[in-house]
Amino acid sequence: MKTLFRHFLIDTFAIYIASRVAHGMVFGESYKTLILAGIAMAGVSFLAKPVINILLLPINLVTFGLFRWVSSALVLYIITLLIDDFRITSFIFDGLESAWISIPMIHLTGIFSYIGFSFIISVVTSFFYWLIK
Repeated sequence: MKTLFRHFLIDTFAIYIASRVAHGMVFGESYKTLILAGIAMAGVSFLAKPVINILLLPINLVTFGLFRWVSSALVLYIITLLIDDFRITSFIFDGLESAWISIPMIHLTGIFSYIGFSFIISVVTSFFYWLIK
């Protein structure tokens, strides 16, 4: 129960951060939908993601784990099917300019928007799981 609650908190925070970093993730009733999306992400991650990873294992082995983002994108797609007020319309990153790094504007649509958001969510969740270990 403790690990499920920890996954819920981290997944909800990761969805919130992803929605602030890039535009295109729509919450119908704002925080209520965000909490429902966090619950759904924790549940789908525990139930469906292992099955998806096993089905995609050969492709994942060939690409040395880079195809794992697609399994996370499938999890996001399942969440949009489960929750009516949660939608991913597009992925629009405004870019980042600093003295050390320059990341251009990125605009993705369709399945690529799910992959973009799953990349941001996986980076945030990996950081927090690393932090609490």
